[in-house]
Amino acid sequence: MKVFIQAIVGQLLLSSYIFIRGYQAIPPTKKWRIPFTLFFILEISLYLTGFFFRKSLPDSIFIPIMQICNTWYIASLYLTMSLLVLELIRFLNRYIPLIPQVIKKNYAKTKLILFFTIIAGVTALMFKAYHTVTHPVVRHVSITLPKKGSTRDSLKIVMMSDLHIGETINRSLVHKYVAMANEQKADMAVLVGDIMDYESRIAVNQKVEEELRQIHAPLGTYIVLGNHEYRANINAKHKWLLQTGGTLLIDSVAKPDSTFYLVGRDDLVNKKRKPLHSLTKDLDPDLPVIVLDHQPLAFNEMVMNKADLGLHGHTHNGQFWPYPLIMKLIFECPYGYYKKGDTQFYVSSGIGCAGPPYRVGTVSELVVLHITFR
Repeated sequence: MKVFIQAIVGQLLLSSYIFIRGYQAIPPTKKWRIPFTLFFILEISLYLTGFFFRKSLPDSIFIPIMQICNTWYIASLYLTMSLLVLELIRFLNRYIPLIPQVIKKNYAKTKLILFFTIIAGVTALMFKAYHTVTHPVVRHVSITLPKKGSTRDSLKIVMMSDLHIGETINRSLVHKYVAMANEQKADMAVLVGDIMDYESRIAVNQKVEEELRQIHAPLGTYIVLGNHEYRANINAKHKWLLQTGGTLLIDSVAKPDSTFYLVGRDDLVNKKRKPLHSLTKDLDPDLPVIVLDHQPLAFNEMVMNKADLGLHGHTHNGQFWPYPLIMKLIFECPYGYYKKGDTQFYVSSGIGCAGPPYRVGTVSELVVLHITFR
């Protein structure tokens, strides 16, 4: 509910500001102002309809509403940023002559040109942002662990985090992700939390579990929970995850073969999750220990308990610029490879996305870990 309220506030504030500035930029005639005003009335009406009737609307209506409104919400962020840049230029022009006289003399025409230029620029940005989500990159990461299993010199893991299956990430996209994963011919697959977005019904109705069962990995597929698994329909989500063909690790340890341990932690949302030392105290210290933990917030605990490798998601690396800058203030490592003490980490930006199907300044990625035991 908190997320929805924040989105509504954002919609109202950003849309109001864009409407005022746009209304000032377009010609003062009915043929311009009436369609312009109707656009904003329709968008807000759609959003409020989706918000208040989200539990009763059929998916065939609810999903298009959310796609339209989410698209506008992200576009409005960048429209607002563009307008604020112009506001700054206007402010500075009071003290430093930045605006040429030719623009001042043709102010009405200039405003209209800027109106269409900003719309065209943001539209192009949105197309690129959508393409980024629907065409994930394959990120190859080489890691050497200073332990050697008895019979294994190397291990290839394909890692997906933050699928957020729901209104945006549907069965067809998951089919694409699975095909990309299988192309890597990995020894093992791991899904590191936030498999679902908010509701479980879309994954259930579209039978997305049938796609995840197609992941091919000789050592199996292993799944841990993320914070989104603790949102609506918790029990239904757990039941569904058990149908995906993967092994669900909730504060438990697996030994895919005799050469290494795989520790799956419950998400931090569960304040009663087991401490890492209780999961690793009886493990053979000579074998590598790989920990799956959705949120990258327990680095010190992993170093203290001598974990060799931590695999994480959650951050999306901010998903939309400039949020990646904020992520660096919140997380010790919001994205990529990191080493602390004798423990190595990889934090993925995720293969899917939360909410709107757009990424700006970040990537959707399938991670392939090439691990060498030495």
